Order: sequence, then structure tokens, then C-alpha cells
Amino acid sequence: MPRAIDVARAALAPATRTSWFRWFARKGLPPIERFLSRISRGRFQLTEFLVPSLVLHTIGAKSGEPRDAPLMYTADGKGRAIVAGTNWAGARHPAWTVNLLAHPDVEITVRGKRMAVHASLVPDDERDATWAIMEAQWPDYREYERDSGRTARIFVLQPVRRQAAAPESLT
Repeated sequence: MPRAIDVARAALAPATRTSWFRWFARKGLPPIERFLSRISRGRFQLTEFLVPSLVLHTIGAKSGEPRDAPLMYTADGKGRAIVAGTNWAGARHPAWTVNLLAHPDVEITVRGKRMAVHASLVPDDERDATWAIMEAQWPDYREYERDSGRTARIFVLQPVRRQAAAPESLT
């Protein structure tokens, strides 16, 4: 018997592939997510009701300024998070992917807990398997990549040790 969340995801997934939803997701959703994250101190995100969500804390590739990006993630079963730079099928790579390429040692906040991670770009020969893991969580997620006309950047976020502390786990 499917879980209620899986039924909700399957029902909502087709709507997320419409142009009006993609426009809203790119323009309207980020400010709402930032506001909710700020007032809840990172413990609440609107999207977390449907998918696991995190806030990625990067350093701007050009500006050197701190940047935050609320993102959906998929746990890979090995204590790591997978994030895909689909940009809701936008023609350009999202800025956070450029930031990760320039500065791969970043932090994330998951359920109000901030942790250090190292971002690694998924190699081409592992992309299909990685997409399969993500699509098990969100049906037809790869459609964003196909519709964008570009190859989305996919990153694995590996928790890292801070001084003498043990690494965190995302699962």
C-alpha cells in the first residue's frame, strides 16, 4: 500500500512540469522559502511537506559573499545528500551550482541542524543511476533536465568532520 506522501508526490508531479508552476517555482518560491527558513531558524520549509529539503549555504563564485539556496535533496542511503541543478527546467544553470564548482566546501541546514559538507559533481558514468535514485523520490524529476535542453549539474553532498567531531549523517 503506497504511503500518503508518495500518493501526493505522484499527484503533484505533473503540475510541477507546467510552465506556470516552473515560473512560480523560480520566481516566487525562493523568497517564500527564505522567509520561512529565517523566521523558523532553518527548521521549516514549505517544500519539506512533499520532499526532503535543505538550505545550501555557499560562497558566491564571483562576489565571495554568502549565499543561501533552499533545495530539494535525496538521501542516497550512504549518509549523503544528492542535489540537482535543474533550475525548474530553466535554460541556465542555477547560480548555486556555479558557487559549488568554485567553492565545494560548504554548509547545509537540514531540519534546523547546520553541518559542513563537501560537494562533488556526479561523474557522467554515474548520472543515470543517480537520476534513478532521485526519481524514486520524485517521479519524472529528470524531465526538468530534458526540458531545459542542457545537462543539469548533479552534486553529492558528503558530510565532513569539523576538527575532532564525527561526521554527520543525512539519513
